[in-house]
Order: sequence, then structure tokens, then C-alpha cells
Amino acid sequence: SGPSGNGVGALRPLYMDVQATTPLDPRVLDSMLPYLTAYYGNPHSRTHAYGWESEAAMEKARQQVADLIGADSREIIFTSGATESNNMAIKGVARFYKARKRHIITTQTEHKCVLDSCRSLEAEGFQVTYLPVKKNGIIDLKELEAAFQPDTSLVSVMTVNNEIGVKQPVGDIGEICRARKVFFHTDAAQAVGKIPVDVNDMKIDLMSISGHKIYGPKGVGAIYVRRRPRVRLEPLQSGGGQERGLRSGTVPTPLAVGLGTACEVAQQEMQ
Repeated sequence: SGPSGNGVGALRPLYMDVQATTPLDPRVLDSMLPYLTAYYGNPHSRTHAYGWESEAAMEKARQQVADLIGADSREIIFTSGATESNNMAIKGVARFYKARKRHIITTQTEHKCVLDSCRSLEAEGFQVTYLPVKKNGIIDLKELEAAFQPDTSLVSVMTVNNEIGVKQPVGDIGEICRARKVFFHTDAAQAVGKIPVDVNDMKIDLMSISGHKIYGPKGVGAIYVRRRPRVRLEPLQSGGGQERGLRSGTVPTPLAVGLGTACEVAQQEMQ
């Protein structure tokens, strides 16, 4: 019987695809529960204790996410997940710099949300190069170098592939992009918390993170946006100016707290 029955004694298949999603770590649930019940303040309310409690919890979570990837907490923006983060990074950078730069580079094996974001940019008049991968699933760095144009604004290459698990040489890609002053975005949903990731060592300018890939809750993620050299984005969503104006809307404190705890647990128990 499914969730409609009580499930007692029912045989269910063993779930082993913890790349697609993960169960919630009990420690993550424990950290979230108070913010679903007693501490329900709006984290953006600046005039009373309910808001301050939630804001403090949100900022602690922001630091926990930052610590896992070697970032500054001010560079972490909470989102609804890696799909939104990927959309923000690709469309946001392209549109902000569109007056001078109209070209983007990605790979043919990216997650659908990256490829679909690129397709929608093509409809807006941008040019996108979709690099092939070698037989081993990894891009040819010489082909990447040959793909750059004077008006390239962004390169987007995932860290770990969600279907075949190959690791792209993101450190080398970061070096190549930094040398050409082109921003480098990586969809790291399958890498963060599983392998060591450092945005400065790897010269990553934007990174997408997903909560439910690392034993955190579904419906929450983050985007890392570098401050130096500064990356500018055009926001997808208009509103009250939360998250430095890049992602308006009330941050869901319980989900953010869960993401933060999941990142801390992942850092402590990565091996």
C-alpha cells in the first residue's frame, strides 16, 4: 500500500537512487521543526523579536552553506532549488551584460534546466555554443578554448553529471574563464556535500546548489554569486527586494535552516 494506507507490513522496493533525491536527515528535521511552529516570524520583519529570531536562523544557515563551498555568506542567495539557481545564473548574467556581450558557452550534457534556459536566450537573440563531450563524457578543454568569442559573457558547465556521474575539470575551466575575464557558472547540485568544492580554488563565479540532493528538504536551494570580481545579475523575480534584490520573496526560514544544517552535516561527514 502507498501513502494512503498505513504502510505497516507493506513491501516497498529499496530506493537506491540517492542522486535523484535523498531522504531528510533526522538532524535536519530536528533543526527545522522549531521554525515551523514556535518561531514562525517573518525573517524580513525588522521591528520585533519574532522577525529577529527568524533572521538570525536564516543568517546562520547562510553561513553554513557558505562554509561548505569556501564562500562569504554575503555571496549566498536562497532559492527554491538548483533549477531556479541555474535559471538565475544563465538568464541573469546574459541579460545584465547584453548590451556588449551576446554569446554563451555550455555543454550538450547539461541538466535540462540549463539547456532550456539557453534555448530561451537564443529566442531573445543570444548566441549559444553547445560543446560536445568526449566518449568519457568530459569536455575537451581545447574545444572550450576555441569556442570563446570577444562577446562571450558566460560559460556554464556542471561539476558532476546527474546521469553518468562524471566529474568535469571545473578547476581548469575556471582558470581558462578567469584568464579571459568571462564568468564561469557551474551547476554543482550533484557535487556539493559529496566531493570537496571550493569556489576560490576552482575560480567559480556562480554556483547552483540543491537541498534535496544532500539530505536536506525539497523546495530549497541556493546560488553562490561572487563579489570579487563582482558578478552582476538581472533578477528573474520582482518584489520586496529580499536577498540583495536578486531573489525577492520571503525566505522560507524552515527550509533555509534545513539547507544550512544539511550543509554542515555534509561537511562534517563527507568522507
